Amino acid sequence: MNVSSLSEALVNASDEPAGSIPHGSAAGRVYTRLRNRIVSLDLLPGAILSRAEIAKENEVSQSPVREAIQLLEKEGLVMSFPQSKTLVTMIDVDHARETQFLRLSVELEVARTLARAGDPELLLPTSRILRMQKMAGEDQDISEFTGLDRLFHLSLYQAAGVTSLWHLIAGRSGHIDRLRRLNLPDPGKMSAVIEHHQRILEAISQGDVEGVEKHVRDHLSGTLASLPAIIETFPGYFPE
Repeated sequence: MNVSSLSEALVNASDEPAGSIPHGSAAGRVYTRLRNRIVSLDLLPGAILSRAEIAKENEVSQSPVREAIQLLEKEGLVMSFPQSKTLVTMIDVDHARETQFLRLSVELEVARTLARAGDPELLLPTSRILRMQKMAGEDQDISEFTGLDRLFHLSLYQAAGVTSLWHLIAGRSGHIDRLRRLNLPDPGKMSAVIEHHQRILEAISQGDVEGVEKHVRDHLSGTLASLPAIIETFPGYFPE
């Protein structure tokens, strides 16, 4: 990946439709747009989705909307009631914890693999992304910061040769991603993310396997550590 391909990679890093829905199909486009709106909290937990309005907004028929909704249901991000309505689900904390456990397990191995590789060129794309993310943080651009955060981690998976694992994890990360979105505006949070990213890259560059394990654990534990405060601030986003 080079600088000219970062924007394209950022778009492609958006949640790819799982299962049998092709990424570039009408259903795939509807799925990606809806999922991004849910994860970014543009569509809040409990929001009612109108399939007719979704079809109109995306200039598609009801069929691709139905396919997209079905996939979002499998991910636990929406719930449909026959002959009634479709709702954005509340944030499932248990699901978030499970996904984070899976991601930590995989990302630790990704970081260890890169630290042992001893190839600085593998980290060039990630370093460029980090510089862009620092600027987004300085501008307090949460949307861009979040996208670059995803691209930062994706680039590590790419460097380790396990890109498909990123998409596997991303496909079930809707609940933990919503928690992160609630946590990100907290004072100092974006600066802390940048610092963690910097330490991870430095440890990989130095071949410090023990150090990179510590930094990955510290980095990926932040949101769940803040869970009590998040629930207290946004009680309506969680099941009673």
